[in-house]
Amino acid sequence: MSRDRTRYLYAAVVLAVAAGIAVGFAAPALGLALKPLGTAFVGLIKMLIAPIVFCTIVLGVGSVAGAARVGKVGGLALAYFLCMSTAALAVGLLVGNLVDPGQGLHLTEELRGAAAAEAAKGAESDTVAFLLGIIPTTLVSSLTEGQVLQTLLVALLTGFALQGMGERGVPLLNGVERLQRLVFRILAMVMWVAPVGAFGAMAAVVGATGTDALKSLAVIMSGFYATCLVFVLAVLGPLLWLVARVNLLSLLRYLGREFLLILSTSSSESALPRLIAKMEHLGVSRPVVGITVPTGYSFNLDGTAIYLTMATLFVATATGAPLSLGEQVSLLVFMIVASKGAAGVTGAGLATLAAGLQSHRPDLVDGVGLIVGIDRFMSEARALTNFAGNAVATVLVGTWTGGFDRGRAAEVLSGRVPFDETTLLDDPPPAGQADPAMSPV
Repeated sequence: MSRDRTRYLYAAVVLAVAAGIAVGFAAPALGLALKPLGTAFVGLIKMLIAPIVFCTIVLGVGSVAGAARVGKVGGLALAYFLCMSTAALAVGLLVGNLVDPGQGLHLTEELRGAAAAEAAKGAESDTVAFLLGIIPTTLVSSLTEGQVLQTLLVALLTGFALQGMGERGVPLLNGVERLQRLVFRILAMVMWVAPVGAFGAMAAVVGATGTDALKSLAVIMSGFYATCLVFVLAVLGPLLWLVARVNLLSLLRYLGREFLLILSTSSSESALPRLIAKMEHLGVSRPVVGITVPTGYSFNLDGTAIYLTMATLFVATATGAPLSLGEQVSLLVFMIVASKGAAGVTGAGLATLAAGLQSHRPDLVDGVGLIVGIDRFMSEARALTNFAGNAVATVLVGTWTGGFDRGRAAEVLSGRVPFDETTLLDDPPPAGQADPAMSPV
């Protein structure tokens, strides 16, 4: 989608949310009657969960293998991405439990939906039944039956099998990539129905709870923004200084135009070419930039990780079905895997959230409708945090591998060596893939 059309969608969601709030206050009964609009939108998202998880994981495993083959740079980058994404998820869970967004809503089972209540009753099982439930009846049944954990297992097996096939598996991987593009195109089409879903969901929630709903939504939004800010300043900042002796605020100021671009598009993908060019200008070697930046766009999504955990806790608390500590940890592990490889795709975060709930607590999936109305308001913070995390990661990996010129960086950040816009790269390597020309091996 073009940038202008995305802006139209953003404006439509904002207007729909405002209209839903107005209807919920003016006519609570009518607001509750509009709930099926939100439920239908969530159903469209659920329809795409299995193919999104399958394609993302299969291609993600292939990307890991490709990045690992470039030696020390790829190995360090992937290890760092895994640790930092896990840290971001953990921070999201910690803050989410402290803030407890959604507290006080006490949405009834009627609002959650009868189907969700039935799913909750059937969710309990012993360990053996759980393990057997992960194994699908056939190789494709997980995709047709919407069993997320089964889809995850099949995707992992498929990814490792294609990895073992070497060059013979490349055509099949290319086919999965084309299938992913098709699925994401469908998802983009579905997202244009988001204003309708947001209107129905917001009208129903406000009609059922009144001002409590607005207070809870304000809590999760402000809490999410504050958590992203704390993560960048208190986690990434000290790490960048300790390892590379680079001041985080100076680096962020250097990338100021890119942050404005992201803010206008709600996607860090829009600034990918400029980040590659600016990191090289800063003093990070081309091989390090060529490997770390594109791979980080798929595997280092700090803002998305925080969003997924806090949104999950919000939905669980708001619907009166909080997650146990064990469920939170297992959900964290699932999110680490399922969130890879879907960067820059409109609605991917919402789909991953629904996938996590579907795999662990199916009774909560309908609660995703509560997030639809505010998802666009949180997308900017997600994108800005993701971008800052990838910029820091590039400098860190460059330092660890001897591919970072600290003297050059000092001159650039002080303004003595300004960035030349004519050096901007127009055709960067795809996210998650390293450019062979930039490989050190």
